[in-house]
Amino acid sequence: MSKRNSQAAKTAARERLRAERERDAKRAKVKRQIVVACSIVGVLAIAGGISYAVVQANKPSYWEGQKDAKVVTPANTTGAKGTTVVIGKDSAKKTLKVYEDPRCPVCAQFEQTVGPTVKKDIDDGKYKMQFVGATFIDNKDNGEGSKNALSALGAALNVSDAAFLDYKAALYSAKNHPDETTDKFKDDSYLIKVANTVPELKNNKKFQDAVEKGTYDAWAMAMSKTFDDNKEGVKGTPGFSMDGKQLTADSQGTPLMTVADFNRVVGEALKK
Repeated sequence: MSKRNSQAAKTAARERLRAERERDAKRAKVKRQIVVACSIVGVLAIAGGISYAVVQANKPSYWEGQKDAKVVTPANTTGAKGTTVVIGKDSAKKTLKVYEDPRCPVCAQFEQTVGPTVKKDIDDGKYKMQFVGATFIDNKDNGEGSKNALSALGAALNVSDAAFLDYKAALYSAKNHPDETTDKFKDDSYLIKVANTVPELKNNKKFQDAVEKGTYDAWAMAMSKTFDDNKEGVKGTPGFSMDGKQLTADSQGTPLMTVADFNRVVGEALKK
């Protein structure tokens, strides 16, 4: 073999090796670009997902949104946004404020024990009753039952004072009132089922439509705010006040849970 042929072969081999290395380098570059591009897309997707999640998390819940929604006021109410609910004879000189949360188990005990006495006193014109609804129990477990039941009470109030009182008694009854840890009142179907035990509300389509459509949801939130902002300093339920002063069974702030305590304390307040 001549030196010329040998040199030409070596040169050709070097060229092939160089070309092959260039192809490998190009392939590696393309691969790196693809990886980088995919990484950027992935980061953007994650960032977008996080941004979406943050936006969703910061969006107000349905009930929070109802705080700023237009309030439809039930009939038989007065005051700002219809949150003044006073029931009783015009001849009654004083008004007993009763503060209750629909899910409150102690309120249920009060209604079952002392509720009939309150109703009789109202019927007899002994005093008027002003209802103040609260929903703070929902805040403990992100529940909805207190708010939903309060809205349903607004629908009952829109029918009549009597329907409101009877429905409230039915919700608090031993048969219908759920354990505080069970958010049963969040279900419209259950609220309607209980309402069907009340003569004025039984198969009442107007009432049922209001419950299912949430007609008085914004009203329930406005009513709840009156409890949160009450001037009497009532923090829990059941609570009672007359002439701007809290009424309790003793100096420790014990609620009026017996007929005897209720008659004694309210009787003294009526004399002042």
